[in-house]
Amino acid sequence: MPDDDLTDALRAAQHGDDAGFALLWRTHHPSVLRYLRVVAGDHAEDAASETWLHVIRDLHRFHGDHDNFRGWLFRIARHRGIDEQRRRSRTRETATPPTRNAPDAAAEAAEGAATSWALAVIADLPADQAEAVMLRVVIGLDVATTAGILGKKPGAVRIATMRGLRRLATHPQIRTREGV
Repeated sequence: MPDDDLTDALRAAQHGDDAGFALLWRTHHPSVLRYLRVVAGDHAEDAASETWLHVIRDLHRFHGDHDNFRGWLFRIARHRGIDEQRRRSRTRETATPPTRNAPDAAAEAAEGAATSWALAVIADLPADQAEAVMLRVVIGLDVATTAGILGKKPGAVRIATMRGLRRLATHPQIRTREGV
């Protein structure tokens, strides 16, 4: 979808338009969820929910175009993912997860075999490299935006991305996959 349309949807959502917000959510939620699977693991959906609640709460205060919104969104997602990691380290979850009556189509799509495998391989990288690869390569954010999200200098983001991609290129499971 063209950035102009998404910027229009952003403006509409800031003025309370449900359709504008729905378009933003449909466009960005899959990427947010994939990113959070690397950052927060099994708690990605919880962190994604918290991310969107934060966006809803503060959207009226946001200033900028669609590209700025993407940076803002993933900065929020990163913080919510880190919060989930901290919460997970402080508490043990002993309860069994609730059973669902109907499968969630978005979760099933995200849990596809190839996607799950790729995210697991990326998640095995050192944390700074995994985040840099997810934000730069998988999600497609520019270096400056990624640096702002991670709180690093652009050069550090470039190096972390390069190191992560080099590690992935030598990963035995990647080298043995068909077509590599």
